[in-house]
Amino acid sequence: MPPDPSADGASLHWRALERLYASAPINGTFRSVLTIEREGAATIRFDVEDSMFHAAGAAHGTIYFKMLDDAAFYAANTLISDRFLLTTSFNMQFLRPIKGGPVRAEGRWISGRRRVLVAESRLLDEEGEEVGRATGTFMRSQIPLSGLPGYRAGGPGSGESGK
Repeated sequence: MPPDPSADGASLHWRALERLYASAPINGTFRSVLTIEREGAATIRFDVEDSMFHAAGAAHGTIYFKMLDDAAFYAANTLISDRFLLTTSFNMQFLRPIKGGPVRAEGRWISGRRRVLVAESRLLDEEGEEVGRATGTFMRSQIPLSGLPGYRAGGPGSGESGK
């Protein structure tokens, strides 16, 4: 049985999105790894360190936003292979403080494929407890993915922003 060319194309798109994510300069500050294993889903793994804490000793809200937005964004962008998406709105809930350690953000596409896409994400601590959740809307930009060096072939250090 011959391989499914659409599956190969999708897999190439997902690897290119992972490279795009890794190429973003912001991910030098927020060291994290994006993994895409299927359409409409994305996972980001990272460690929360003391340097990310607010004055009361837990992760600052920027960590929640960054990882929740990125997970939802990339889950949605798995469905769009020609254009970079833009976040148009994002609604978050902080459920528990993150005191440090490994954290996982899971994004999942919910609806829309044409003009607006909706995706949700959740943040899980090292025990698997949900510490945050969000829903975002994303729209196609005028920026072709193929024009972004990180998407084309780059990778970490290509100097282009991945999101």
